[in-house]
Amino acid sequence: MPTAAPSAPTSSKSPAKNAASSSPTADQSRQADSVQDITRYVSDLSSMLTGAIDEIGDINANTRLLALNARIEAARAGDAGAAFSVVAGEVQSLSEKTSGVANELATKTKQSIGELSHIIGTSVRGTRLSDIALTNIDLIDRNLYERSCDVRWWATDSSVVEALSNGTEEACRFACDRLGVILSSYTVYVDLVLADTDGNIVANGRPGQFKSIGCNVADQKWFASALQTRSGEEFGFQTAHRSSLIDRQPALVYSCGVRQDGLAQGPLIGVLGIIFNWEALAQTIMKAVPLGAAEMAISRCCIIDSTGQVLADSDEKQLSDTLDVQTLAEAFTRKKGFFVAPYQGRQCCIGHAKAPGFETYSTGWYSLIIQPID
Repeated sequence: MPTAAPSAPTSSKSPAKNAASSSPTADQSRQADSVQDITRYVSDLSSMLTGAIDEIGDINANTRLLALNARIEAARAGDAGAAFSVVAGEVQSLSEKTSGVANELATKTKQSIGELSHIIGTSVRGTRLSDIALTNIDLIDRNLYERSCDVRWWATDSSVVEALSNGTEEACRFACDRLGVILSSYTVYVDLVLADTDGNIVANGRPGQFKSIGCNVADQKWFASALQTRSGEEFGFQTAHRSSLIDRQPALVYSCGVRQDGLAQGPLIGVLGIIFNWEALAQTIMKAVPLGAAEMAISRCCIIDSTGQVLADSDEKQLSDTLDVQTLAEAFTRKKGFFVAPYQGRQCCIGHAKAPGFETYSTGWYSLIIQPID
């Protein structure tokens, strides 16, 4: 578990704005345009060569027909046409040789163009897709690093400590007010909740909207993981899920033990949980991938965990779909790359990247872009 020292909150922007302001879409769009230009040039070259070879074939066919007619006329002329018959035969022979060369050229050209198209369709495409996949997951890691800082900072707030130490209705109400002030400045969060060591929520930042006070969260991962921390420098976490605390909206929850007197090494007196607006960050990034409209329409961009659960998805199947980890086995063995594998009945180029982490934080998730090549 990361143990970096708490730092002051660094941003109050919405996750969507953070993602948009950090994404190098211009460079990647130019890269996409370059690949499409190369593909178009190869296609144009193939068409021109095929047209030229076909034209040679037509000329040869006409030449052979003329040579045949000439030999027929020479035969009719008897001895007077003998010499002309020899010339006509040589012309016909030359035409046949030219036709053989043209056919061989057509075969080799088709093979070379096919190989070049395959390289563009896999190597060039795959490298580009893996670069974009890395950008997607890097944006997420950088955004979520701030969340781990926020929760460790706010767990030392005097109103939070007092609500758990005192336990009076007035102290809890003041903690609600204080958490509400934080929420008004930090739009990346849906709610903030405060629980005692038994898991009973005693305060939240939006009590008028979310009726979580009095609920017990002892069985939730973010609460249990925070109870296991050894100091205020550590934090707990619950991955993307639909949280019952915010009407089952998609969320991530970061948590930190609240300790006596707000001291990092003090006895644990409760847990602060901050409920992050996962949908706004993840789906914004998945929908803003720098692919052209036509390319985006046939591609699937997603974030998955090590079990294959889809956490974010351009196909809008986040938190409801799971990808086959055996098919994607190669994505789990390298930090970044691409491979070709069947997906939904089609051969696809799959660019992938593992979360690189930022500072002391990493989700450990995987970013995929799946695109058919047939």
